[in-house]
Amino acid sequence: MTDKKLVLTTAGSQQEAQQIARTLVDGRLAACVNIIPQIQSIYRWQGKVEDAQEWLLLIKTTDQAFERVRDAIGELHSYELPECISLSVEDGSAAYLNWISESVD
Repeated sequence: MTDKKLVLTTAGSQQEAQQIARTLVDGRLAACVNIIPQIQSIYRWQGKVEDAQEWLLLIKTTDQAFERVRDAIGELHSYELPECISLSVEDGSAAYLNWISESVD
């Protein structure tokens, strides 16, 4: 087990995804954010089934920075209830995990 996290969120546009990613990396809250374009999301919202095109963000960060990442997503996001899920990184390349630590304050 490591202290690294993979955080998932989605955005409603490429521009919003890029803004969130750039803010997190520029602010040293994340070492890297991958943006996967135009995924299809089907979900229940306010009693209706919705179907939307979204951009998936894969955010590499640390356990210590997660709360600040979550708060930043909440502030930057256009959604009333943005996805913010944190997954623990069990293991990985020691050099890569160290790079995450060095990149995140």
